[in-house]
Amino acid sequence: MNVFSISEIVDLGIEKEKKRRDFYAAVSEYFKDKDMKELFIKLKNWEEEHIKKFSEMRDAIKEPKETDSYEGEMDAYMQALVDDRLYSQVAPISFKNNVKTPMDAISYGIGFEKDAILFFNEIVKYTADSRKEIVKKLIEEEKKHIVYLASLRQKLQEGA
Repeated sequence: MNVFSISEIVDLGIEKEKKRRDFYAAVSEYFKDKDMKELFIKLKNWEEEHIKKFSEMRDAIKEPKETDSYEGEMDAYMQALVDDRLYSQVAPISFKNNVKTPMDAISYGIGFEKDAILFFNEIVKYTADSRKEIVKKLIEEEKKHIVYLASLRQKLQEGA
């Protein structure tokens, strides 16, 4: 049985943030359109800020006092939350096959942000009270990213 400590869960969150950051960086290089470049650079920078916040949170964790374990179904559920199939579809090798248009990139971005919200909503339950607000703020930021991307998608659809 896998047992996750709070710091391990936060590390998993950081890894997901890094993958989102790297995806947005790749997209910003892939598209030549100035507005698209700026959009994905902005998203990349947002993810960079999240990495910093989570790193600070992880560094403040004092194990083993805050160690939690999840048994049975919870363990399987946490494993499912960190499944990287979504991310593997945009790995450098398959990126050009899966992301051909700005709409493709936006759709993946929305998927990543939804994934982040799901992940953060779960880890907030197992986070020390003193840091719950940090995670909740990150959830709110991810929601803003979805609204931002959805608005952009709508504009592109109307322009098409």
